[in-house]
Amino acid sequence: MESISLETAIDLLTANVEAIDETEDVALIDSVGRVVAENYFATFDNPPFNRSPLDGYALNSAETPGEFKIVGEECAGDFFTGNVNRGECLRLMTGAAIPDDCDCVIRQEDVTIDGDKIFVAQKLHHHENFCFAGEDIKAGAQLVAKDKKLSAAHVAILASQGVATVKVYRRPRIAIASTGDELIAPDEKLSAGKIFNSNLYLLSSRLIEMNFAPEILGNLPDDDNLIAEKISALNVDLLITTGGVSVGKKDIMHDVVKKIGERIFWRIEMKPGAPVIGWTFGKTLGIALSGNPFAAYATFELLTRPVLAKLSRRNEILYKRSRGVLVDDFPKKSFGRRFIRARFDGEKIFLPTRHESGNLFSAVGCNCLIDIPAGSDTLKAGDEVEIILT
Repeated sequence: MESISLETAIDLLTANVEAIDETEDVALIDSVGRVVAENYFATFDNPPFNRSPLDGYALNSAETPGEFKIVGEECAGDFFTGNVNRGECLRLMTGAAIPDDCDCVIRQEDVTIDGDKIFVAQKLHHHENFCFAGEDIKAGAQLVAKDKKLSAAHVAILASQGVATVKVYRRPRIAIASTGDELIAPDEKLSAGKIFNSNLYLLSSRLIEMNFAPEILGNLPDDDNLIAEKISALNVDLLITTGGVSVGKKDIMHDVVKKIGERIFWRIEMKPGAPVIGWTFGKTLGIALSGNPFAAYATFELLTRPVLAKLSRRNEILYKRSRGVLVDDFPKKSFGRRFIRARFDGEKIFLPTRHESGNLFSAVGCNCLIDIPAGSDTLKAGDEVEIILT
């Protein structure tokens, strides 16, 4: 298929991947951001006992006001095994267990101490300053539902129940590479005709920001046989490449696809980044993006996020649409569908000064793409437009 809509391209790509079913057990401390593969329930009440919310004295409210003998002291982590009888109290620190004989706690600042006795001048109430067993979590309550992405709060809740390891789906295996003899790594010496590879770092960083761990293949030369050999040896769910997808002499990804895979589509009706190749080899989905920096970034955001969401069972990765009002003019007519970078503050949309697909610096500070329909005239300040949040 050639020259298809963005939406059709997304449908074709997501139809060629399945949500990952393989699971693994990971240490709880390493589980944040992962998706759990089973339901987790509380096995006991939390807190597991009635406890004091402050430093003070536990006693029976029915005996107040009055004088009480101190029969012991209990810090958090200790457990008083004696009895607190009529006319007696137990000194408690915050978090310590309240004895069954007591129904309230008074702050230590609110009593008068005389040796081993205290005097309580005020009337206390049943369950005053009293934290109940299970008031946070009841035994049997669901802690985390299957297919939920774990947050720091989820991890804390599981820790409070003594869960040391959790069963999660394995992360998608993602490989990323750039093609082009002109590309060099940042630690190499820049010579005539060469450029530093920014695409690899941009897209790898975006994957890491989304809590993926990509396998970075680096710069691949314009050699279809070498690339085909290297790629065919991969064991990944998704391969993302940049460069080699247009119609030039060294746009060799077409030949790579013919050698080892099957093309799903080529070219999308959008600007920038139209010459995208969707393809498969074995059980792997390949998305070959343009080598122009902003084109690579825009098509990455638009095409790979739905694929990543399906693979990882993380719908929050899916991009979201909104609308806003332009602060600046965009002086170009859009004969075809066009996406331009911009900054959205919740209401207003601000444009950078440059929009060329090879321009990278103007993307700094941008957090959305304006979706301009085909056949649109120039945009004016004050126009309401649709955006995709990135």
